[in-house]
Formats: sequence, C-alpha cells, structure tokens
Amino acid sequence: MNASKPNSLRVTQIKSPIGRPADQRATLVGLGLNKLRRSKTLEDTPSVRGMIKKVAHLVQVEELK
Repeated sequence: MNASKPNSLRVTQIKSPIGRPADQRATLVGLGLNKLRRSKTLEDTPSVRGMIKKVAHLVQVEELK
C-alpha cells in the first residue's frame, strides 16, 4: 500500500469579521483564524473547502503540495 500524503491548504485571514454575520465569524474560528494576517495549514477536505467557500471574501488560500 502506498499511503500518499493528502494535499494541504494554507489559509490566511486578510479581512476583519467586524460587521459580518455571526456564522461567518464562527466559521473563521472553526478554521483556526482569529486575527488579521494569521495563517493556518489545513488538510484539504470537502468540509474545509466548504468553510473556506463561506468566508472566501475574508481569506486567501494557497495550495501546498
């Protein structure tokens, strides 16, 4: 068996959640982001992609190999 490492995503918060709906703020917290220019490296899964899509206007995403 060849267990390949799953791809990762680097998610960086680039805008403030001030004035945004509570669910968008909660999504940022779920991604591990809470301050501007903070980054997290996350596993590329459908649930993470869905969370990123919800707050795409607040974050920047880079794909890591």
